[in-house]
Amino acid sequence: MGQTRIVLVRHGESLAQERRVVGGHAGCAGLSTLGVRQVEALRDRLADSGELADATALYSSVMARAVQTAQIFAPALGDLEVRQDCAFCEGHPGAEADGLSWDEYDQRWPWPAEWSPEARRDPGSESFADMRERVSARLDALAERHDGETVVVACHGGVVLHTMFQWLQLDPAGDSGRAWLDPVNTSLTEWRLADNPFWSGALPVQLVRFNDHGHLRGDLLPRRHRTD
Repeated sequence: MGQTRIVLVRHGESLAQERRVVGGHAGCAGLSTLGVRQVEALRDRLADSGELADATALYSSVMARAVQTAQIFAPALGDLEVRQDCAFCEGHPGAEADGLSWDEYDQRWPWPAEWSPEARRDPGSESFADMRERVSARLDALAERHDGETVVVACHGGVVLHTMFQWLQLDPAGDSGRAWLDPVNTSLTEWRLADNPFWSGALPVQLVRFNDHGHLRGDLLPRRHRTD
């Protein structure tokens, strides 16, 4: 097995986040003004550091906020072509829910008393288990296709979390008292796929970094993380 780097970049703040609406395929209107500035800060960081200069492929989900994110920082990766792939999309809401305000969504489809990975909160939506299957399958295919390379994927918080559940073998039901995970906008999460030199019983996968957003300062921080 060659050493393969898979670097996931969560999109910048979206207009859906700013407006508090469900941002599926139809409800996604791209990045907010803050989101654009966040991605520009990431682009400048990557250009200065060269930390992803060896990237050979750049993917994004098909949702506008992820595509726009990839297009903005692509120059720091040598202007790699952005390959769009719906397998890296956020969870798919049903047609009735897409574009609704979150207040209306919560009112129409409250959280069930008992959650399971197979539950579909709104009609026609994708279940957690469905999303996990599509993300996991595409990650496996990506690792095989780009063995020994560095691959960057502009995606979503849900996709990042599914990699954590998959490769750290966490319980998605969240009833085990584990810590919660919050990859912020434009953060980097990096996995290294290579043979483990220390323990043969572990997966040949290393979590190199999670939620790396050192390029965000002051008013570029996500709104809920600011102290002012």
